[in-house]
Amino acid sequence: MKKTLSALLLLALSGQALAWSKQGHQLVGELAERELDPVALAEVRRLLDGEPIATLAGVSVWADEIRAESRTTGNKLGELSSRWHYVNFPGEGCDYQAARDCPDGNCVIGAINAQAAILADRSRSDEDRRNALKFVVHFVGDAHQPMHAGFAHDRGGNSFQVRYRGKALPEGQGTNLHGVWDYWILQSAGLDNPKYVEKLLQSPVPADPALGSLNPALAWTLESCRLIASEKAYPRKPGTTLTDAYLDQHRPTAERRIRQAGDRLAKLINDALAPQP
Repeated sequence: MKKTLSALLLLALSGQALAWSKQGHQLVGELAERELDPVALAEVRRLLDGEPIATLAGVSVWADEIRAESRTTGNKLGELSSRWHYVNFPGEGCDYQAARDCPDGNCVIGAINAQAAILADRSRSDEDRRNALKFVVHFVGDAHQPMHAGFAHDRGGNSFQVRYRGKALPEGQGTNLHGVWDYWILQSAGLDNPKYVEKLLQSPVPADPALGSLNPALAWTLESCRLIASEKAYPRKPGTTLTDAYLDQHRPTAERRIRQAGDRLAKLINDALAPQP
């Protein structure tokens, strides 16, 4: 287990972090699919028919995969959507100005709203709606990762370097704070997906202050941004050596965000795929 975990975490260090780890996104997808109503579930299965793994968990990292392909094989959709995974705020006040922080809808807030609208639009092609579903599954997860609604000055923790000393990686291994939240916190729990899903289902779903909001995606990212300060996510200074205690301290927050993301994703999909009058 430790060797496998180390290999996964070392992959996270090879480039800019890509949101929750594969496991995190799969957990969000699995939790959401369990909460879909019968009408929505049937349409999800129809749209995903032909996918290698035709479940929300199975398509949950597609958006990351096409973004990676945009750098290697020139995937145009991956390039177009590369800015849709995050929003950067100017500081701990988490002040949001759409023209500055999400120009032309190119941030995770705009992407969730736009793709949810495409998913709900029965006049669009199945391909468009299938891609929209896959985007929504991924971006709702992204919006709940605090560093994906982080601060512009360090690119959501990507430029805040830390070191790690503990059971998961060799002593002194370096990475950035964004990577810690993407990979280490969840994966260091050492649970496979079925066990993690059952663990998360045992916890109550936290209240959703975004219910009834005109822009739930904005509310979710503001939650994430404010958690950075309230949970003291940043070490005192760059270069700090983190230990397992840091991961253990912040894991409940990460797990709560995964649980919220799954619940909210299900509500979004149920609404988008509800029978039309």
